[in-house]
Amino acid sequence: MIDVARLAGVSGQTVSRVSNGFPGVTEETRARVLEAMTELGYRPNSAARAMRRGEFRTIGVVTFTLSTTGNVHTLDAIARSAAQEGYAVTLLPVAVPTQDEVRGAFSRLGELAVDAIIAIMEVHLLDASSLVPPPNVRIVVADSHAGDRYSVVDTDQVGGARTAVDHLLALGHRTVWHVAGPEESFAAQGREGAWRATLEAAGREVPTALRGDWTAESGYRAGLLLAEQPDCTAVFAANDQMALGVMRALHEKGRSIPGDVSVIGFDDIPDASSFFPPLTTIHQDFDQVGQLLVESALRQIRTGSGEQGTTLVPTHLVVRESTGAPSAGRS
Repeated sequence: MIDVARLAGVSGQTVSRVSNGFPGVTEETRARVLEAMTELGYRPNSAARAMRRGEFRTIGVVTFTLSTTGNVHTLDAIARSAAQEGYAVTLLPVAVPTQDEVRGAFSRLGELAVDAIIAIMEVHLLDASSLVPPPNVRIVVADSHAGDRYSVVDTDQVGGARTAVDHLLALGHRTVWHVAGPEESFAAQGREGAWRATLEAAGREVPTALRGDWTAESGYRAGLLLAEQPDCTAVFAANDQMALGVMRALHEKGRSIPGDVSVIGFDDIPDASSFFPPLTTIHQDFDQVGQLLVESALRQIRTGSGEQGTTLVPTHLVVRESTGAPSAGRS
């Protein structure tokens, strides 16, 4: 840093401000310092800065899979929000969803020097008494009911599912069939429970839920079964990918959408408007979820204290052409 300051003709403090991205330096001076850094091959020592400040300016993210829409969009939002605050993100996928694997991931993140951990995982894997985060590392959890122990940020799963079912009932359908997500998924549990409760509150028959795994293929298999149900006029799929599979199966079996069967999804993925017909769905604000996760992590880092409680991000209905009133005599 002294060498850079001498070459650029500025003080060491000015070099520090430029290297850390702080304001208060003219563009001309900043350019001169950056040119000197390049010429001398200077790079700030992150370890030394961490020792001086007591923080590493890095957030670790633990997740099981990047194959689901929700995880990918949430991770993208986390990375962008962290970058805006000058923090890097260290991603650590967990190959097998077990407590041993999660324990190992926490240990590795401790070695990688992070200030906080964002866990995108099911809460039962955070329950082990032997699961101890690295010292002074705060935890924020996405999509979980562990608000009594951690800071949790989640989409309003229950409110979104209720809106989906209410939409179909308001169109005149007698009841709504459901293609649920995996049993171990917190999001799937919330959506399935709200579907059931909404039908019961309306005094409607509750059909047997069909189980999927978030993939279009599992939705297709469920759709083949639904196509054989003559009284099925409305389907709520727990995500858009499974809704896509349901729609394919219905098309193949000669059931028109929405003439014979209305289909609604959950997520509002970018391709939902390009389905045939365009998919009515529940919109999730992944950007806000990611931003709130980062904000909670940074707040805990800066205050040095943990947080508990759950923040729910609202959803809203996006009506397209895959839902409509049932045909005459079937309402």
